[in-house]
Amino acid sequence: MAKNYAMVIVNPTAGSGATGRKWEKIREHLTESGLAYDYEFTRYRGHGIELAHAASTDGYNFIIVVGGDGTVNEAANGILNSPNRENTTLGVINTGTGSDFIRTVGTPKDPLEACKFLARQERFLIDIGQVEFYHDGVKTSRFFVNYCGTGFDSEVAEATNRMPRPSFISNTLPYLAALVCTLVRYRNRDIQLTIDGKSRQGRFLSVIVANGRYFGGGMKIAPQAELSDGKLNVVTVEDIGKIELLKAFPRIYKGTHITHPKVSVALATSVQVTPEERMPVSADGELLGEGPVSFRLIPQALAIAR
Repeated sequence: MAKNYAMVIVNPTAGSGATGRKWEKIREHLTESGLAYDYEFTRYRGHGIELAHAASTDGYNFIIVVGGDGTVNEAANGILNSPNRENTTLGVINTGTGSDFIRTVGTPKDPLEACKFLARQERFLIDIGQVEFYHDGVKTSRFFVNYCGTGFDSEVAEATNRMPRPSFISNTLPYLAALVCTLVRYRNRDIQLTIDGKSRQGRFLSVIVANGRYFGGGMKIAPQAELSDGKLNVVTVEDIGKIELLKAFPRIYKGTHITHPKVSVALATSVQVTPEERMPVSADGELLGEGPVSFRLIPQALAIAR
């Protein structure tokens, strides 16, 4: 397959269905940018993994995602499980609501500008995280490109999944409703936390293992994170009260929360979280399962277009 020939994976439901409406215009700009490509639409959760795996295995050296952070995660997992992963580059045209991964990569947020950006086909290698967790009682694993976590943020993701989503309502409203509901009922959890072999017991709100800097639609959760530095940023929020959390919450958008006395940041290549009770696990905005959970770094594992 020629190097300038791409497979474009489109999630038409991303951005509350906006991707489907924007696709024809994006398609025109991709063609005008000089890219030759085939395209496929995702039809169900996990379909992006299948499509990206098949495309990479079939010799497509360039796979472009048109969708949100969850679709990027699926495509990355498909590529990383392909025998042709070392020769496959992933590009992103973000049409989702979060746009967190591209904030760190530097890809333009505007989909039409992103088409020109990707046509240059410059690439760089980024680190990847791998998480092991339990899904329906079975231990499984998943790669993540941006972040993975357990605790409060994952309970918000779980609550968001349970919210009804009429087609005329944006994804932001269910997320905000889930955030408020979770805050009211959430209890911090007692866990054993092990970072690069050093363990401690404690009560925590959240443990976030970040490869990129942003999550939650622009929250600068790990302001010092780099995608290619050979380390994961482990952001832990200890036993903080609800009022104190509400006061500190706006600081996350500027990244100044890391100076709070109950927030710690460590650099690591492996992390384990063993909770005393159920804790959900999420990655790149998608709910995965529950703990106990372990994370590890895979350095320079995925080529990204920029």
